[in-house]
Amino acid sequence: MPYVAIGACCLIGVVFFVSSLSKVRGPRRFGDFVLSVRRVPVVPPRLAPVVAQSVLAVEFTVWILLVVPTPLTAAIGCALAAVLLVVFVVGIASVLRQGTAVPCRCFGTTTVPLGLPHLIRNIILSTIATAGAVSVLATPIPGEWAQHPGAFAAAIVGVLLGGLVVVLDDVLDLFLPPVPRP
Repeated sequence: MPYVAIGACCLIGVVFFVSSLSKVRGPRRFGDFVLSVRRVPVVPPRLAPVVAQSVLAVEFTVWILLVVPTPLTAAIGCALAAVLLVVFVVGIASVLRQGTAVPCRCFGTTTVPLGLPHLIRNIILSTIATAGAVSVLATPIPGEWAQHPGAFAAAIVGVLLGGLVVVLDDVLDLFLPPVPRP
């Protein structure tokens, strides 16, 4: 069904677009991201700048691949996103296991410590990215996908859900008890 592929690609595209741009909006933001990566237990501190640059390069690559309107680039973009999200899950799990307060610099400015919501979010996103890649390959999006009934709705839902993911920390702050900030 092309609607799953369209929705998943839009959601993942928005998340990675905002994530990548938020880290390069100034040298301080990228520096903060590097410091955050340095505190992740599975990353050797001396490799933190290289890991941070690699993450950023993959994030940019994901949304650029998703913008190119071909089934192959969409499948590769979603698959690449799924792999990176699994890497994030491993990193977040190591932070939780160690019990340290590492700020989430997922979308640039937040200082909310990485926690169970981030782990769950990335597991869900990796599942969506995988479903997107599989659905694109199983039923390629036809050239005139925009003429399919529901395609526009699937794209809008994907974009809106992507926006919700981006502000999830703020939404959770409204409903969960305060978490100590690092």
